[in-house]
Amino acid sequence: MRSLRIQVSGIVQGVGFRPFVYRIANDYGISGSVSNNTQGVDILASGDGDSLFLFLKALKDEAPAAALVERVNVASAGEIATGPFEIVASDAEGSKQVLISPDLATCDDCVRELFDASDRRHRYPFINCTNCGPRFTIIRDTPYDRPLTSMSPFEMCAECAAEYADPSDRRFHAQPNACPVCGPRAWLVDRTGARMEGEAAGEAARLLSEGGIVAIKGLGGFHLACDATDDEAVACLRERKRRYGKPLAVMVSDVNEARAICRVSDEEERLLASPRRPIVLLKELEGSPLSREVAGGLDRQGVFLPYTPLHHLVLAGAGRPLVMTSGNISNEPIAIDNDEAMNRLGDIADHFLLHDRDILVRYDDSVSRVFRTAEYPVRRARGYAPYPIRITPPAEVQVLALGAELKNTFCVLRGEQAFMGQHIGDMESEGELEHFEEALAAVLRLFSLEPEVVAHDLHPDYLTTQMAPEFGLPMVGVQHHHAHIVSCLADNAASGEVIGVAWDGTGYGTDGTVWGGEFLVCDETSFRRAAHLYRYPMPGADACIYRLYRMVYGVMSELFEDEETAMERLRARFDIDDTEAASLVFQVKNKVNTPITSSAGRMFDVAAALAGLRGEASYDGQAACELEAVARDTREYYNFILDRSAEPWVVDTRPVFREMLIDIDSGKAPAEVAGKFHATMALAIIATCEAIADATGLGRVALSGGVFQNEMLATWAVDGLTSSGLAVMVHGRVPCNDGGISLGQAVVAARLS
Repeated sequence: MRSLRIQVSGIVQGVGFRPFVYRIANDYGISGSVSNNTQGVDILASGDGDSLFLFLKALKDEAPAAALVERVNVASAGEIATGPFEIVASDAEGSKQVLISPDLATCDDCVRELFDASDRRHRYPFINCTNCGPRFTIIRDTPYDRPLTSMSPFEMCAECAAEYADPSDRRFHAQPNACPVCGPRAWLVDRTGARMEGEAAGEAARLLSEGGIVAIKGLGGFHLACDATDDEAVACLRERKRRYGKPLAVMVSDVNEARAICRVSDEEERLLASPRRPIVLLKELEGSPLSREVAGGLDRQGVFLPYTPLHHLVLAGAGRPLVMTSGNISNEPIAIDNDEAMNRLGDIADHFLLHDRDILVRYDDSVSRVFRTAEYPVRRARGYAPYPIRITPPAEVQVLALGAELKNTFCVLRGEQAFMGQHIGDMESEGELEHFEEALAAVLRLFSLEPEVVAHDLHPDYLTTQMAPEFGLPMVGVQHHHAHIVSCLADNAASGEVIGVAWDGTGYGTDGTVWGGEFLVCDETSFRRAAHLYRYPMPGADACIYRLYRMVYGVMSELFEDEETAMERLRARFDIDDTEAASLVFQVKNKVNTPITSSAGRMFDVAAALAGLRGEASYDGQAACELEAVARDTREYYNFILDRSAEPWVVDTRPVFREMLIDIDSGKAPAEVAGKFHATMALAIIATCEAIADATGLGRVALSGGVFQNEMLATWAVDGLTSSGLAVMVHGRVPCNDGGISLGQAVVAARLS
């Protein structure tokens, strides 16, 4: 007989790992015990050598699907256990190193029981087992045991307790285990708080099918739902929520329903149906039954499948796709509490589908897509965060990175683990600041993190920059685009010097100008600006993001020698009154509130505006998304100049816009103009990277920044760079947009500290 002490780390709590260990121990005649602790799962295993070998092999090879075994540390134990193997009480002492499972979508077994009229949990909205259900959003502390979750008020009935104690049962040690007798309950109210008659989920489905708007309490917060095929209902929701242009997510009952409205590849189907259940961006089919109001004029729909029993019940009852968008007014955090939802969403929803299981962590839905057969995240939240990104080499100090101003996430780096917080949103309101603070406090507490350095953006006006001194730690400022490229390196478990192409809307440059069309030569500690897009005046600064004609005038002022001609050409295309015209001329001529920018994002806005798609936008990037949506595949392109006489080099795009104006004035369709513009910008990336590679000998390129959410541009750029013999890195675990910035900040600060 031998005895081993085994410590298993990774996602091994809340995923049925102890019951799994119990079963394989009995299969191989092992005595001992298993328990949760703050490091993961602790096992004492006693048996003969062959049995222990088979037990260890099964431990690594046969773990539950929802588990992620990262390390198995084995040491000899002094004591020999005898008698039956058992699950013993958890040990809450020590530094918290255990990883916590993200919330898991309802498994197929539970869905079958949910709709089985003979099952005791028939139509029970909180059905779950060890393979599925709420995890991170119900945890107060670790180790993951029921008393430390929001299920603690619900004492299991005799039948649930028997399941929980039975090693052969699927609910053996399932912490959220419950049933209609003992568990949480759902109910439906109108906006006055009056309870509605009938089964809550069924009545909510009926109201939705009749054109109503219902606020539904989910896993990480509330959704606002309506019939996605009803123009009037969708328009009403947009108006009440004040979300006038951005696309709305659509929940469908299953993959077959998704295929009825969108093209779905095998890779997209796997992503849709994964336990993480992100919103997946899919190409919409012509003739789709969805309201034209849903996607805001784009050719992609954000589609996802039900991930809670309550969603399954509502979708089945409604019998149609439902808009399922975040339960908030635009630019506010998602509501999580019943009273909070009634107060904040009372002017939006007609009815509220509530329940009495508390949400402890506020989480939006994740958004993802497939790019070249691999996942390409857009927003990392429910189902993903705060699972750490592994980096190499490990950091020697703990770093807190505060992220960017828009699409904010934070990151805490400890050793090789980068704990990326969930999507917070745009740090422009008191509510988002509170969301940031509560999310950060939860991650620091749950993983015993103690940052020694704080990293921040260089922009002096960002809320996150102003927040940095409050932590009382040494501070490291990290340039925005440098952080983008290092984020891509870390995402790819790579290091060392690369050519970095960082294209986005806005980033504070080291020269005080607005950067955004950057070619860097950099590694994790330093960067050199090797080239950038031609810089244009940006009259009104951030006003150009929404009043696109202002940015168009900034470009026109560089194309024509005098302001009268530039303004004349502008007003021939846009309805601008005399006051606005005079303001534009004055600002550019006298450089009043008119920074200069190399932003690639603003160039896509200008192209969209000149092509006649829109002169004003309701959200950042709207025009660029519409430009991609109409763009036609083409082999034509506009001319540009790579000026190597300057330092750094300049990609002069003035010839692009001159030729574009000629095309437009000659009557070329917006689709042709859009296609040529995309081809031109991709070619500019390829040609500039080739030239930098020749000059430096570097053979790797990292693509990052929000502009690379554009699939057409990214595809052409990757194909061209690869054909040129360059190795290309793109994102796969964190977003290329500002949601990935905090990872890059953390790595830079760690290497510099």
